Amino acid sequence: MSIKPTFKWLSSVASVLGAIAIGTFGGIIHPAKAAETVVIRKGILASSISVADLRELAATGKVPERLQAYANLLSAEQRSQVFAALQAKIPLNVAGLSNLLNTQIGTAILADLATALPRRDGAGVEALRAALVLGAGAPEGLSVLSFLENYPGGRVVVDLDRAFAVLGSLNASFWQTQQFMTAIAPQLAPRNPQLNLPFDATAAGPNAVQVMNLEFNDRARNRRIPVDIYSSEAATSDKPAIVFSHGLGSVRTDLRYLAEHLASHGYVVVAVEHPGSNATNTNAAIAGQSRLLAPQEFLNRPKDISFVLDELAKLNQTDANLRGKIASDRAMVIGYSFGGATALSLAGAELQLSNLRQRCQAELITLSLGEGIQCAAAGLPEERYQLRDPRVKRAIAMNPTTSLLFGETGLSAIQIPTLIVASSADKTTPALNEQIAGFPKIPSPKWLVGLVGGTHLSVKDPSTTLDQADRPSTVITGDEVVGDRALSIRNYIQAVSLAMAAQMTPEADKYAIFLTPEYAQFASTTEIPVRLVTEIPPEANAVVQSFIQQNK
Repeated sequence: MSIKPTFKWLSSVASVLGAIAIGTFGGIIHPAKAAETVVIRKGILASSISVADLRELAATGKVPERLQAYANLLSAEQRSQVFAALQAKIPLNVAGLSNLLNTQIGTAILADLATALPRRDGAGVEALRAALVLGAGAPEGLSVLSFLENYPGGRVVVDLDRAFAVLGSLNASFWQTQQFMTAIAPQLAPRNPQLNLPFDATAAGPNAVQVMNLEFNDRARNRRIPVDIYSSEAATSDKPAIVFSHGLGSVRTDLRYLAEHLASHGYVVVAVEHPGSNATNTNAAIAGQSRLLAPQEFLNRPKDISFVLDELAKLNQTDANLRGKIASDRAMVIGYSFGGATALSLAGAELQLSNLRQRCQAELITLSLGEGIQCAAAGLPEERYQLRDPRVKRAIAMNPTTSLLFGETGLSAIQIPTLIVASSADKTTPALNEQIAGFPKIPSPKWLVGLVGGTHLSVKDPSTTLDQADRPSTVITGDEVVGDRALSIRNYIQAVSLAMAAQMTPEADKYAIFLTPEYAQFASTTEIPVRLVTEIPPEANAVVQSFIQQNK
């Protein structure tokens, strides 16, 4: 869903609170008096630390004498963490942050965080919102110190036990995924398969690629849908049309490298931009000009793809360059993140919203960003929706959101061969909850690809991830494996996507080897092992079911 432009600000709330906890012990309110003291409470014990002393520590790197007693309680590593926390600065758009913190989700998260910063006046949410927004307006951006220096009331009280409980629950499904990966580590042992590959499926095809930029107008829904159509002289109707669906807050060039690769091998590839959930809409929401994500978007996105297939059928009859080359009645959809859920809906997965509504009324702070986005579907009026398009014959869903949208049995309604890609270090759509737990429900034929060490943005085009290298590491965002570090991932995605598409052509047998566990092993590197299964092995599935039962 590529929600990095959208929710990196809400994740900053968690980062700041976390840094306060580490740094001190291991409508907007303009404060008449900002905090000068941090009071740490643990049970009946309390200690006070001057904000001025914390600023001196951040500026000089030297522990003031008044803080030396605290410093002596910490290891060298913990002292380093404290200093790093005080040094961290997060540049944010103040108006955007204010808008997001005033949404229902933002307020709910602030309410959870406020329980760690108790106030006698009960204005914890308002105080947090004020400190975050005003702190973000500081010249250096939002930091622990700019937060503290804008917190209303003269002092910040931190309930240490509650703070660590809140911080420990942040993005719980990501940490469950890491525990799961540890539990199945013996089953991920490397092997050296001996393969006789017929050719290199990661290499570009022999055909020059052309790109056509169009905008389709769906008058019935008042939606203008931009598309990029990648093709070559070798394109024929013997090969399926391939349609891309991007993530939330992103653009249709998310997977440009993959579109060019497939087009060079003779496929017509259409990258669709969803106007209700693209970067333009997100930027407008941040500026307070539109909703971040309307519930109807969960229905509109699949309908966008179906409408585009209608328009492609017309182009196949009328366009001089594409006439007779677009097999719009035999399509493969490739979706990334939120687009992965779109692809699964088109494949037949049924939206089931009863459990989603219940889950989204619980503590939102425990949810991953991907789960939080799914909560927007709670505003849809019906309980179930079926969005299958019979022209879609195969689907690839990379890092999809599934856990809340499709309920207990929604994925079992998928009617076509489907490949799921999961990244073990994905903080946005954690693999265990979003991809692995639901995989057994999908009817065969199916494939599950595991990118061990991959992150949410690893499969994206490098041009769209260049700004991620220096992002602060938080419980919710950061630590993305992108650019050159993700080259082996993109190469594998090229090969496996080409092989999936080829299964709809006379060359199916020639490409089948690239959809095997042996090829996944072959494509692995020391840094990023790759695994492929068609069923989760019984020993691993037992661990999956155990985690699911623990967290119901």
